[in-house]
Order: sequence, then structure tokens, then C-alpha cells
Amino acid sequence: MNRQNPPGAEEILFEFWQVGSQMRIAAIDAKTGIEVIAIAPLNISEQQMKQLAIKKLHRRLEQLKK
Repeated sequence: MNRQNPPGAEEILFEFWQVGSQMRIAAIDAKTGIEVIAIAPLNISEQQMKQLAIKKLHRRLEQLKK
């Protein structure tokens, strides 16, 4: 499990699993426990995978605020 915690930002936990030719990325908001799953190709960087999962997590958190 990896953590990403930029200054002034929420803490996000990451889990990576390779599934065949794809990577399954779980992004978990540490404060709320909300988790999303993103699937990415193996030929992109880990940072790009994290950004994909972060965007999906932020969309999910925004939906829950409504």
C-alpha cells in the first residue's frame, strides 16, 4: 500500500494489483474510508495511475456531498 499526502491535502492510500496486462488501483480516502477502483494499462507510469485514481476518488467524494 502506498500513501500520497501532499502538503495541505487529504491523505490518500493506494493499493496496486496487476491483473493480466492491466493494473488495478484502489484509492482510499483515509479520512472517510471511501474507496474507488481504477483500471489502467501497464504502459503508463505509476504517477499517471495514481492521478487517474485520484480524479475518480474526487468525483466520488463530490457525488456524496450532494
